[in-house]
Amino acid sequence: MSIKLGDIAPNFQADSSVGKIDFYNYLGDSWGILFSHPADYTPVCTTELGMTAKLQSEFTKRNTKMIALSVDRAEDHQNWIKDINETQMTCVQFPIIADHNLTVSKLYDFIHPKASTTATVRSLLILDPNKIIRLIITYPASTGRNFDEIIRVLDSLQLVDRYTIATPVNWKDGDDVIIPPTISTEDARKLYPKGVREIKPYLRYTPHPDK
Repeated sequence: MSIKLGDIAPNFQADSSVGKIDFYNYLGDSWGILFSHPADYTPVCTTELGMTAKLQSEFTKRNTKMIALSVDRAEDHQNWIKDINETQMTCVQFPIIADHNLTVSKLYDFIHPKASTTATVRSLLILDPNKIIRLIITYPASTGRNFDEIIRVLDSLQLVDRYTIATPVNWKDGDDVIIPPTISTEDARKLYPKGVREIKPYLRYTPHPDK
């Protein structure tokens, strides 16, 4: 199947590095990040999972649960985690889905046959608490992800859900935000008490509402 932004993420049950898991039950009412890896014991994946573990407190602060996937068995994951912890000087605590039969990979469109018929591409999905897919990023197997960007987008999505705003290019948490063009400047001056900075009638900024 083809997964698109705005879709409800399909639920699944699978074995993992921490035992049997139901995806929806694992997420509960949290945000979630599901990210796939081509295989265990690969160097790029090892660095990615290590970085994810190091950023655990940042994701927890954002009410976000991580869950990885690789097309190997749970016992392989458990042994690989020992290597990750050793080489990346961290402690992996989130589950890694065992998907040797490619069931979840096919469900989430992680197999791109022109790249590989057996290994997943390096995809990452952000899900909101309603299980709606809010972000999809896909890298080739050879390129590691940028977790600064993932946290940046997560901050943007969560802020957009709290306020009627958008975030501009290269935005980081704390920067000014954009007022949507559907709101008139007159209404904007009432809705955004920190002020409205108008560049063009359709391009207006207001300070970060939480800072």
